[in-house]
Amino acid sequence: MPAPFDDIQIGQVVSLGEARVDPAAMAAFIDNFCPGWTADRGCPDAMIFAVWTKLDAAASAEWPQTKRVGVDALRWAKNPPAGEVLRGRMTVMGKDPVGEGKGIVIAQHDLLDEAGRLVFSCLTRSVFAR
Repeated sequence: MPAPFDDIQIGQVVSLGEARVDPAAMAAFIDNFCPGWTADRGCPDAMIFAVWTKLDAAASAEWPQTKRVGVDALRWAKNPPAGEVLRGRMTVMGKDPVGEGKGIVIAQHDLLDEAGRLVFSCLTRSVFAR
C-alpha cells in the first residue's frame, strides 16, 4: 500500500506503524473519559480504539482510499500497561469492484503488543479508487 483497488491483493498484510501507550496520556485519558477506571487495569478500551484510529489515519493518509464505510466486529483482547508499544497491521480479507471507478476493500485490523499478542481487532470496509 498505497495501491489502487485493482493492485490490492487478498491476503496482503500492511503495517500501520506503532505507538507507545504514553503513561501521561493514559492518565489524562482516564481522568477525562473513564470514570472509575484505574491505571493498574491497563489502557482503557476506548483509548486502545483511539490509538488504532490514529495509526490507521496516519498510515492511510496517502492511500487511494476515498471513504471508510464501516468498522465492525470490534474486539478487545487485553488492556496493555502504560509504556507498552503497540503495533498495527491490516490484512486484506476481500474486495469487490463497484463500477469502473471504485471498489470496496474488506480488511481486518489488529493491534499487537510487544510480545505479538492480540490487543484489539476490527473489520473495516473502505472505498478505494480504481
